Amino acid sequence: MTEQAASDARARGKSGFDFNPMLSQLKPVIGKTDLGVCHVETPLAPPSGPFKGYPLFSSPPQIVNTVRWVGYDTCSTASNHSLDQGEPGVRRTIDDLDDVKVRHTGTALSADDAKKVNMLDVKGVKVAQLSYTYGTNGIAKPPGKPWIVNDGLNADRILADAGRAKEAGAEVVILSLHWGTEYQQAATAGQRRLAATLLRSRNVDLILGCHAHVVQPFERINGKWVVYGMGNQVANPTANTQATHEGIVARVAFSRDSGGKWTAQPSFVPTLVTSGPIRVRMLGSNSSNQDTVKRTTKVVRSLGYNVPLASSEE
Repeated sequence: MTEQAASDARARGKSGFDFNPMLSQLKPVIGKTDLGVCHVETPLAPPSGPFKGYPLFSSPPQIVNTVRWVGYDTCSTASNHSLDQGEPGVRRTIDDLDDVKVRHTGTALSADDAKKVNMLDVKGVKVAQLSYTYGTNGIAKPPGKPWIVNDGLNADRILADAGRAKEAGAEVVILSLHWGTEYQQAATAGQRRLAATLLRSRNVDLILGCHAHVVQPFERINGKWVVYGMGNQVANPTANTQATHEGIVARVAFSRDSGGKWTAQPSFVPTLVTSGPIRVRMLGSNSSNQDTVKRTTKVVRSLGYNVPLASSEE
């Protein structure tokens, strides 16, 4: 993908990397949302690299310009790869997101930073995003810096943080959780138990999941929704299985009744990463890639919830 971004930059008479063409089909959907939420899986490198893949990732920081351009407002940064490049990688990722004014949560530069609630004003409504990962692939945190990444999916800790967000004024609290089993499209028993515990609380309103690299189902619990896994938004289209080239944009519309209670209605847009050149394709009901649409829809609805397919051009 780095090579594709370099090629796209040259084609437009630019130096370095240009990720806009690769992700441009996301802009009509993400750019029109009231709040665009993304996930930054890997730490960012210095502008000139070195750029590295598996197992210790280090990605081009130029991607943040496209993250902002597409329309994302806030990103989760807690993942099993957060510490791949140590504390410098965490710092670069946070600084680069700050530079383009994209909010973030899940990693921190200090204990004080870690205590801050990632609160956003969405048309006058305060929305908080919190982020946690199951672990960091065995990479230890720097000595004396336990706050550098939110690792460990401890329900009591997460609920306490969500409670602090509500006390700070959040009307809606979104949890971004890095969890599940890689390449498994069924939600694990552990995911479902944790989701049930968290969504029973009045302090959690929505869960968005990542990590499996394949699409996982939606489930309604206590009148609220969990999206167990959104697959890959962008990934090498020639590596791994077909399922890892597929993903979704989860859309969740919140509305408030006369009593002030918030309810949510989910929908989704299937996506597909194609090669020659590498592009993220948004797929609708009339797409030529109906095999992907059908597979993705089947997984999304596999727990019995008829989540609607959204327009790929909204």
